[in-house]
Amino acid sequence: MTAPLPIEESAASADPWRPPTARERLQILNSTRTVAVYGASSNPARASYFVSTYLLSSSTDFTVWFVNPKETSILGHPVYPTLADLPEPPDLVDVFRRQSELPGVATEAVAAGARTFWAQLGLWSDEAAEIAHRAGLQVVMNRCLKIEHARFAGGLHLAGFDTGVISSKRLSRPGASARSTRG
Repeated sequence: MTAPLPIEESAASADPWRPPTARERLQILNSTRTVAVYGASSNPARASYFVSTYLLSSSTDFTVWFVNPKETSILGHPVYPTLADLPEPPDLVDVFRRQSELPGVATEAVAAGARTFWAQLGLWSDEAAEIAHRAGLQVVMNRCLKIEHARFAGGLHLAGFDTGVISSKRLSRPGASARSTRG
């Protein structure tokens, strides 16, 4: 994999960044093999943990690396302190950090040779988008990688789980009625 072009030489710098379309996001996911979860947590109550369990499940075929200088192991996998410490450049950096930290993470993603900078739901930084875009990275903001993957793979449910139910009709229990029999 080649390193991204320096910011001033990137062909992407001529055009302003714009959010990718659904088709473009699908292309990003289809071309991604390695994902670095930046800001991953071992706390099951954190969104990064929930997304990580999905990324490691049989629903995806990604190689997943965790990045967090305060963790050593998450879901039985080693955790790297920085993107530079990963075994190879990640295809996609999925960011779970404060919005104010996004420009710094974008700069680190560029230096690490990532191809895509992906900021999770609720995260948006024009500065980070510009940094990554000018360096030639694809940029996705305010989107959940798990939701987007499940959406395109056909496994999205309102609660965010694959229920295995194909029908759009609600299942009824035998003998159940519309009115409660409780008094």
